[in-house]
Amino acid sequence: MAHQEATSLAPPPPFVVEATSTHTHSIVLLHGLGSNGEKFGRELLQTGITSDGANLAQLLPNLKFIFPTSRRRRSSAFRRSVLTQWFDIARLPDPAYRKELQLKGLAESAQDLLQILQQEQETAHILPGHIILGGISQGIGGFVGMSGYLPFQADLDEAVTCDRGDGTQEDIFFMKDDDDNDGDIQDPAVKAIAFERDLLGLAPAGTLSRDCTACRTPIFLGHGSDDEKVPCSLGTAMADTVAKADYNVEFKMYEGLGHWYKIPDEIDDIANFLRRVLY
Repeated sequence: MAHQEATSLAPPPPFVVEATSTHTHSIVLLHGLGSNGEKFGRELLQTGITSDGANLAQLLPNLKFIFPTSRRRRSSAFRRSVLTQWFDIARLPDPAYRKELQLKGLAESAQDLLQILQQEQETAHILPGHIILGGISQGIGGFVGMSGYLPFQADLDEAVTCDRGDGTQEDIFFMKDDDDNDGDIQDPAVKAIAFERDLLGLAPAGTLSRDCTACRTPIFLGHGSDDEKVPCSLGTAMADTVAKADYNVEFKMYEGLGHWYKIPDEIDDIANFLRRVLY
């Protein structure tokens, strides 16, 4: 009998660190493979110290920190062990290997995160533009990323850079009716969001336009030069592809760093990035 992917019915509640001043912004940070929200959150806020000796919560008192925990799934990379992971992956240094295994978890995790983002807007009354999404390693699901990679990077790269009109079957996805007056269909950011929504099984976003993308949102990505689990080449490939989709990407490599964040250098860079884009 074939093995079935074991997925918990629902993820546990996130670990939350409330803002110490007036709550104006929220940041959702995702843990890496096999970790959990509370473990990652406590460690980041305790050990992630800037050169001034402060942590991110102290430097950004208006920020509410949310650390979700992923569902538990069987891991193809670790002999079918049940681990917390945002999606299954068969080979850590080569995420393109058997990439179809990632689809189910990616779609489920996207829905779980959408619920958190919607709750912040509806319950905490935080504006969409005041919510930051980021993470580390496999949890690099947003605009502040550490030691991560981009699932289906080569596919997204192709979707963003391909030209319509050469008669190939792939063009069907980007075709429009004669009555459709959407002039953004060839925009790289529009191509990217169309590809990603289709990949995640999300409902069509309606008329495709640049205004429905997040391309105006700045992105920070950091990666260690000596990362053996997620090679730095995957991080640079991610940054290149996201830049091709017309996003504003700041990528920094940290010499001698393995699979983690560099203290204080990377924490300094993240703090400066957040202060620059939020205030």
